Amino acid sequence: MPSFQPAIPKVNLNEVETPALLLDMDIFEKNLITMENALAGSGVRLRAHTKAHKCSEIAKRQVAAGAVGVCCQKVSEAVTMAAAGIKNILITNQIVDPVKIQRLCSLGEKTEIAVLCDSKEAIPLLSKAATANRLTLKILIEVNVGANRCGVDAGDPVASLASEVDKAPGLHFAGLQAYHGSAQHLVSARDRQVKISSTIAKVKRSKASLAAAGLDRKWITGAGTGSFTFERDSGVYSEVQAGSYAFMDGDYAKIKGDDGNPFTIFSHSLFLWSSVISSPRAGQAFLDVGHKGHSMDSGLATVSGLDGIEVTGQSDEHTALEIGHNAKALKIGKKLKLIPGHVDPTFNLHDWVVCIRKNKVEDIWPIDARGPGF
Repeated sequence: MPSFQPAIPKVNLNEVETPALLLDMDIFEKNLITMENALAGSGVRLRAHTKAHKCSEIAKRQVAAGAVGVCCQKVSEAVTMAAAGIKNILITNQIVDPVKIQRLCSLGEKTEIAVLCDSKEAIPLLSKAATANRLTLKILIEVNVGANRCGVDAGDPVASLASEVDKAPGLHFAGLQAYHGSAQHLVSARDRQVKISSTIAKVKRSKASLAAAGLDRKWITGAGTGSFTFERDSGVYSEVQAGSYAFMDGDYAKIKGDDGNPFTIFSHSLFLWSSVISSPRAGQAFLDVGHKGHSMDSGLATVSGLDGIEVTGQSDEHTALEIGHNAKALKIGKKLKLIPGHVDPTFNLHDWVVCIRKNKVEDIWPIDARGPGF
């Protein structure tokens, strides 16, 4: 079934149908430059995480702004990015389905591909597909840095698995994945630093075990928008995997910088464009977007640019607003911007992102890797 586009280029912002995702291009481009400048001269490179947006047009602009390549969380994302011309892709996940591994390896003819491993059982599966495709597949061992999700315990277990990988036909042990996701959203910069210091210690312990086995590698990747300065300055990491930096969201708006003030290195560039469709009682209004257009796993959206108006609830098709006594009443048809609570899953609910510059539509990009992934 074809997807309706919410706008066409050159129309005014008010002509964009709702609900729609808006990308403020001036702020988006500034965020890209800010990250490039933040890493300049550090010897650490950006590997932009496409799970944040699942849009190949955005990925191409991140690479053009200095990213060495991209991360993907799903093989389907990697297929889309490779088709768009992205030449360097790391799958930051374990892929164990033989069909998916084959699909991944088939990209290797024209794209530099790497994937994670945290289990000896996966090695023969990866090796079989790599040799069948006459490919040397780069493997990064994922280290359990404290999230207790995927990953091998730090130190000798990492070296043991790396040795098994490096002996397998068609595989090459290339480095370590050490990403601490939950640390990104800790409100206090000090708390984030403490978590990342523990992560860095686990990486160093793993590197020592690898060196003793003759397998030390320079490729250490991880970090995210909330912690990247700590990994950048660690002397250990060679890459940061930030994704939300280009857009920001309500959850990242809550964290603090080193000075205790709001984290303002990057600015909000992504908004959810919505319309007032009901105002049945004084002090209330309802918008035309709900769970199916905004993920609230990290909380409700917030209203941008209008004081005294608060989002109080969300259902399948509606967002409820409370209008304060001193706020201007919202009339039916009024369009407004919401700041998503969490960028990644909200992008994944939309087919298009509408690119805005100075309140005019500059372009419309498909979110071409959206969906649960295969």
